Parts: sequence; C-alpha cells; structure tokens
Amino acid sequence: MTGEPAGPARVAELSYFFPAHNEEANIEGLVAEALETLPALAERFEIVIVDDGSRDRTPALADALAAANPERVRVVHHPTNYGYGAALRSGFQNSRFELIAFTDGDRQFRVADLGHLIARDGEADRPDVVAGFRVHRADPPIRTIYAQLYRLANRIFFGLRIRDVDCACKLFRRSALEGIRVSSGGAFFSAELLVKLQAAGCRLVEVGVEHYPRTAGSPTGAKPSVVWRAVKDFWSLRLRMWANRRRALRRGESILGQ
Repeated sequence: MTGEPAGPARVAELSYFFPAHNEEANIEGLVAEALETLPALAERFEIVIVDDGSRDRTPALADALAAANPERVRVVHHPTNYGYGAALRSGFQNSRFELIAFTDGDRQFRVADLGHLIARDGEADRPDVVAGFRVHRADPPIRTIYAQLYRLANRIFFGLRIRDVDCACKLFRRSALEGIRVSSGGAFFSAELLVKLQAAGCRLVEVGVEHYPRTAGSPTGAKPSVVWRAVKDFWSLRLRMWANRRRALRRGESILGQ
C-alpha cells in the first residue's frame, strides 16, 4: 500500500484534527503535510490542532501556524494535560464540517492515507465510521501484544468487532455523532465511542493503512497511569451496562458539545 490518496474521491468539506502533547518536533511538519495533501481530498477543509497542555514549544508553534494560515488552521489549548480522550473530544467539538477525520500528532500516519478512508466512505453502503487498521504496526512487540489483548477484551465484553480499536486514523460522519455521549477522558475514549456508535446502530467499517515508526518525540500511551485509567474506564462502562444498559449508553459528555 502506498501513501497516495486512494481513487478519485474528493469530498466537499473535511475537518481534520490531531491531538498534540509535547510534539514540538512534529507539529510543523504535520501541518505542512496536511496543507499540502488535503486540497486533493476536499474542496474545503480545516485543520484543528489540539494542544493538550504541552510544556515544550508546541503551544507557541501551533499559534504561529494558525497565524500564518488563518483560514485553514485553528488551535485549541488545554491549560493542562487532560489526557488523550479529552484531546480527541476537543477535536470533535471544534470540528465544523460533516466529515471529521483525525490522526495522532506523532506523524505515525500519513495525512494522504485519509484518502483511503474517504474513498471507502463514498461507497454505496455509506458507512457512518471508517476506522483504519494498521497493516504493519511499527511499535515494539510488547505494545502489539497489549493491543491484541485489548482487542480481544473489547470483543468479549462489548461485542466490538474492530480489529484495531485504537488506530489513530479514523473518519466519522458528523450526523452519526449527534446524541453520542462518552465518559472517558483517557485512552479508553476511542473504544467507548465505537461501542456506543455500534449500540446506536451505526455502520462501522475498516480500511487498512500504513503505520510508520515515530522519529521524534516520546510516546506516552504505555505509561502505567495511562493504562490504569483505561482499565478503570473499561470496567466502569462494562459494569454500568450490566446494571442499566440504556442509562450507561446515555452517560457522559456529548461528543459534539451540544
């Protein structure tokens, strides 16, 4: 698979966002890549940077990028590090268009590969969510093992048949997100969102994308505090769904901030 956009798909409007926590070495390159690539994917687009309480030069660089590209780039700042899920939530809440896509800010995905997701979204079945899955995962073996166990747990306890739940390359229809509420502000956010979209009857499909090694910055997803928070959120949702499924599915903050 190449990094070129798949097929002739070019949508009318696209919101693209990415969370960034201490990504000073990546943010300028990622925004430049998006500005170069997105015109081939959408007639009109926006780029939303979510600075999740960075302590390096990420906030200043993000502001400079927005000032240099005021019609294309906007920034959301968190005063402190709220967590990955909270950063994704801010991205969704600040996206204005019908199609909303995100990747992470670490440049382990290519913006051009959103073209594969957009092409799949345009097929006759009109899915509500197109989730990428990493064809060749560029992570240490231990993280791959954890990911496989996590996928199995989500399938067993929630019936979620997504092979790569936390792949940070996804495309959503805004209309599918209306009324969806998510409680997690941490690493369980993506799984909870997909579980609730599936429960709402939305159509979820998958497309393979390439995954590239991180070349700058430091990953935080394997920190014990991050893992522990995800475990707590996982069991909180599962226990609440056993107690009262309808109430559990309605619990949390609106994805779109409505």
